[in-house]
Amino acid sequence: MKQSWAKPALLLIVVVALLAAFKFLPINDWIQTLLTTIGGMGPLGPVLLAGTYVIACVLFIPGSLLTLGSGFLFGVVTGTIAVSIGSTLGAAAAFLVGRLLARGWIEGKVAGNEKFRAIDEAVGREGFKIVLLTRLSPVFPFNLLNYAYGVTKVKFRDYFFASWIGMLPGTLMYVYLGGAVKSISDLAAGNIEGGSGRQILFGIGLLATIVVTVYVTRISRKALNEAIENEPRPRGVEA
Repeated sequence: MKQSWAKPALLLIVVVALLAAFKFLPINDWIQTLLTTIGGMGPLGPVLLAGTYVIACVLFIPGSLLTLGSGFLFGVVTGTIAVSIGSTLGAAAAFLVGRLLARGWIEGKVAGNEKFRAIDEAVGREGFKIVLLTRLSPVFPFNLLNYAYGVTKVKFRDYFFASWIGMLPGTLMYVYLGGAVKSISDLAAGNIEGGSGRQILFGIGLLATIVVTVYVTRISRKALNEAIENEPRPRGVEA
């Protein structure tokens, strides 16, 4: 019994430690220094930024500054490619960590509960749509979702491609915004003007939030109804 708790408990401890580190350590200052270094790496700069993004995803470090910095350093096209590759690979890495450390424990907990198992299977069947919608929405935290989806039955293939597609609009927008600033220090200070582009992106995210909330609620209710209907009935009770 104790062993079944070991992996998820370890994952929780690591997450709390990383969040605490981000709060108390000068992470933004380190990222500014890193961006300055990457900017002087020439053709290797985009590759290094993509690799840094993968590490940031696994360590729960918010990637907004890296995304903006990519636009500042490399422009819209190269910056978007670098961030898209890095964020997608990073999301995939965090997903696999979550699946390896906690999925087995979740399966053990829901195995005896038909209702929860039905919901988990429903999310697995509709995984591509759900992942896509949550990636379009700014309400759902990017780094937390990476690990959360790892403990569901979402297929890795669906998760990977839905994440990539769903993150592209936001990536493109923030890279574009980063390209409009004058210095890396302005990025860290938040001196960024988004104009109508940011409002459009917010509108898309808000719509996606509403849609995914309604959609997940509907499939969860359907899964629950199916589980209840399939439950064995006591003797003498007619349908």
